[in-house]
Amino acid sequence: MRVLIDACVLYPTVMREVVLGVAGEGLFDPRWSPRILEEWARAARKIGPEGETIARGEIAGIQARFPRAEVKIPQGVEARLWLPDPNDIHVLAAAIGCSADAIMTVNAKDFPRGELAEQGLDRVDPDGFLVSLAVDHPDAVQRVGEAVLAEARRLSGEDWEMRKLMRKARLPRLGKLLAA
Repeated sequence: MRVLIDACVLYPTVMREVVLGVAGEGLFDPRWSPRILEEWARAARKIGPEGETIARGEIAGIQARFPRAEVKIPQGVEARLWLPDPNDIHVLAAAIGCSADAIMTVNAKDFPRGELAEQGLDRVDPDGFLVSLAVDHPDAVQRVGEAVLAEARRLSGEDWEMRKLMRKARLPRLGKLLAA
């Protein structure tokens, strides 16, 4: 399954690490556009002046890890599309341009299912999508969850519990499943 990942999924670190970890296990094919990556870098400024620099380093890392993930938006596609937030049209255009099956986003209201269906696309939220993959591939998703948990503990110095970390990352159903 080819999934275009919105910036709101790439920016929170834990969510991104779980999503891309699962992609790295071969459970889906991730895609994004240069503009989506730029949105992530700009959003990281919120954590301070070093946030954007750190994000750009992380972006370089995922570009190397997933060299075929970056897609170009076909010329003229955006002009024929509509979404409630015009600033999100580039995401839909990128999904069309790479023949994605779905757009992964936490912004459901900005990507109405009817508008996406007209383009042959579905909308998936990260938590539900990851839970469905965990049901079908429990060992792979558990492996990713454990690796992300270990890294969160290492970086923060806190003794995170799986369920609490995933809930903080807006992945509560996945956290419940992985902690069971």
